[in-house]
Amino acid sequence: MSYKTILVHLDENPRRAERLQLAATLAGRFDAHLVGLFALGAARIPSYALAEAGPVIRDIEERRRGQAARAAEEEFRQAERRGGGKSEWRLSTQDAAAAVRLSARYADLAVLGQPQPDQGLERSFVEEVILSAGRPVLMVPYAGRFADTGKRVLVAWNAGREAARAVTDALPLLGKAQAVEVVAFGSEGDHGEVPGADLALFLARHGVKATAARQSAPGVDIGNQILSRAADVNADLIVMGAYGHSRLRELALGGATRSVLDAMTVPVLMAH
Repeated sequence: MSYKTILVHLDENPRRAERLQLAATLAGRFDAHLVGLFALGAARIPSYALAEAGPVIRDIEERRRGQAARAAEEEFRQAERRGGGKSEWRLSTQDAAAAVRLSARYADLAVLGQPQPDQGLERSFVEEVILSAGRPVLMVPYAGRFADTGKRVLVAWNAGREAARAVTDALPLLGKAQAVEVVAFGSEGDHGEVPGADLALFLARHGVKATAARQSAPGVDIGNQILSRAADVNADLIVMGAYGHSRLRELALGGATRSVLDAMTVPVLMAH
């Protein structure tokens, strides 16, 4: 199993360059076709502004988006020339969530950026793609430099459907990792007699050498436990299921997915 098509979402955020670099590195590692998709969310223009100067504002917004698209394409072309691999540029005028969701269904992996703090639209976009694309999503943090990922991997395991999907989707990365640690967080779930051991055995049959461990810290959010463990073992990638509870429940009560999306410091591969 390998990644043959990798999709990277590009927008007007300067952090797209970091996202693109990591996606290009992974495409080179797996000899994959790299697709760069530029798509923006719908512009939020106050109704009073549209009423007073609608045509002018729309023209300004269209020019702004065009400039951002041209700048992103130039960055993509530069990465294309450096990599010398297989690549494809796409420009969509659809809403970003719809465009990325559709293109992701024809890819093995989608690379997105972590939502910026207090950016509700960015969070909604990311959540929509994770929940509806049907493909694993590699989230790249909004701070830090990530020229590569997947050498030291932490697998957050709870024996749930989403976690199982994430592990399977991450097999190409796990197969090339130098170290993989499976950690069963908390005491809930059917972990087997030795938490995480069954998954480590499953991975061994795929040629992945993994260690198994268990971590329980009552009163501490599982998401924060995952992030803490990743820092302790110097992981450069976290693999985890996303939204094991409903998004509404996580919005109201919190959850591991939201905690990790808020505070990740290394790339995270999520699947739902």
